[in-house]
Amino acid sequence: MSKAEILERIRTSLHRRGELPQGVQKSLRRRLRKPAKHIRPAFDESPRERLEAKAGGVAATVASCNHKRAISASVAEYLDARNLPKEIVVSDDPLLEGVSWSNELTVKHGLPGPSDLTSVTGAVAAIAETGTLVLLSAPESPTTLNLLPENHIVAVRESDIVSHQEDVWSLLRKRSKGMPRTVNLITGPSRTGDVEQVLQLGAHGPRQLHVVIVEDD
Repeated sequence: MSKAEILERIRTSLHRRGELPQGVQKSLRRRLRKPAKHIRPAFDESPRERLEAKAGGVAATVASCNHKRAISASVAEYLDARNLPKEIVVSDDPLLEGVSWSNELTVKHGLPGPSDLTSVTGAVAAIAETGTLVLLSAPESPTTLNLLPENHIVAVRESDIVSHQEDVWSLLRKRSKGMPRTVNLITGPSRTGDVEQVLQLGAHGPRQLHVVIVEDD
């Protein structure tokens, strides 16, 4: 079913025909330009501290580096610690541009294949409230990098850690490119409890999620 058909069915169920009255249209545009701020939970720790605690609580691991140049070493250290092959497929996110990957790593760019075990991507933001990473779809950052490999390493700038999910939408509305086609909100590794109510990791995506916080210069 096309988008036009879906919207037409909604209009029919609301008994609407033709355009909305001008006053209603202006009100809707005004709300889109300046969304109302709703009550949000407060927390005492810093956004980074909250993110680290919440991410750890959903079985993600967290590391940090003091510059984007150190991302390569952080990735290699993670692979070493888990005895994983030093082969990665990397997105071309702005945060990863200019990273000089170590010679000990085999690096490829683009779409992951069935044999690729580890992907490295950048996040446009992270949500401290829930320990969630925010990744956008784009030609340089295909969504399959977030879903196909068993191990997903995500780099995010400390300054891009926001307190609440509402802050993310405000951030995206300000983008010069407009809203992306897909926004992936990732909280911990993939999991399911569908089979006999036993929690299984990696059911629909990565078994392991590792966050690298890049401290601001």
